[in-house]
Amino acid sequence: QVQLVESGGGLVQAGGSLRLSCAASGRTFISNYAVGWFRQAPGTEREFVAAISRSGFSINYADSVKGRFTISRDNAKNTVYLQMNSLKPEETAVYYCAARESAMFVATTNYQYWGQGTQVTVSS
Repeated sequence: QVQLVESGGGLVQAGGSLRLSCAASGRTFISNYAVGWFRQAPGTEREFVAAISRSGFSINYADSVKGRFTISRDNAKNTVYLQMNSLKPEETAVYYCAARESAMFVATTNYQYWGQGTQVTVSS
């Protein structure tokens, strides 16, 4: 059973920063998976934010977050991070990490394993 736990969400003012963490627990080694971050605001579909390949050499971002968000992984800590800078109120959402049984990521929700999400609220 692959278990992913997100943390690091919270309330931040517009222009502020947060770092989200996606930790694999139990017998899960996150180094075996490509990992993506997604977000979902109330009444909207879950949307792709960023993803990183299993090796960490390939990374992709949604156009809306390029230059402000950074995804990284520390396999020794069994964790993937999402550094979010210059946050905007419209980025208020529940943020999810997901793992894919593949070396490469996709920018769709075609991931096999999902965390429970962490709330990010950006005030104006």
